[in-house]
Amino acid sequence: MTELVLGAVAYDPKVVTIWSGFRAWLRDQGLPFDFVLYAHYERQAEDLVDGRIDAAWDSPLAWLRTRRLAAARGVEVRPLVMRDTDRDLTSVVVVRTDSTIREPADLKGKKVAVGAVDSPQSTLIPLQHLADLGLVAGTDFEVLRHDTGVGLHGDHIGGERDAARALMAGEADAACMIDSNHLLFGQEGTLPPGGTRLLSRTAPFDHCVLAAGPSLDPELGDRFTELLLSMSYSDPEVRHLLDLEGLTRWMPGRETGFGPLTAAIDTTGFYDPQGRVTAADYRP
Repeated sequence: MTELVLGAVAYDPKVVTIWSGFRAWLRDQGLPFDFVLYAHYERQAEDLVDGRIDAAWDSPLAWLRTRRLAAARGVEVRPLVMRDTDRDLTSVVVVRTDSTIREPADLKGKKVAVGAVDSPQSTLIPLQHLADLGLVAGTDFEVLRHDTGVGLHGDHIGGERDAARALMAGEADAACMIDSNHLLFGQEGTLPPGGTRLLSRTAPFDHCVLAAGPSLDPELGDRFTELLLSMSYSDPEVRHLLDLEGLTRWMPGRETGFGPLTAAIDTTGFYDPQGRVTAADYRP
């Protein structure tokens, strides 16, 4: 059986532990599997479409670029699985509890802290959300960006955390972050208990996707998908790996939850319709 080679981005040292563990488990199930690591998502997306790897663990931004690259080159890509924690997420715009800002319109003339330029959850989607409410970034309000881990598509949440710190330090009037990190930052002390309140919430969106490229043999892809879906959180052999990857079970991949990010890409010109990187200040 042909070996399946997957690409993953090394946004954190735990990525090595996760995929080394998955590799051992998959090979024990009789699936010839290996993986390679990338420094950023842009090269991974190009390699998947060009057939240098068979599958990729994609950020939502990488998945949308992959779709555009594949369509432009006339090849097929498809979602295989996603985590149960990748579906129907929201980002929030928060202010300090003592702020006089009561509604999004009050952000006019203010400063809004966001994460890295390529973060779907803390920059692209929430800024598109504010645009949908009639507030144009850079025109109606100033954007204070925190470009930590550029190229990692927000997986490195350092920029998101810095945005939260900027809010509490009084450097910004509001901050954008995914809802789960708003909770995390409160638990870890980055945001003091009761120190912020919700100003607005985005529409739901989906996050990461494990995608198949044109070089993946369909039968091998089906077996890979079947094995991932069979992973049980009650199995001690894989439970710690699932915990590290932030899921309790794999679910079938879907394409219905990427509307907000697609709108943000089109509004900002982050990628062009052929999947070329066209964001002027984005260099992974």
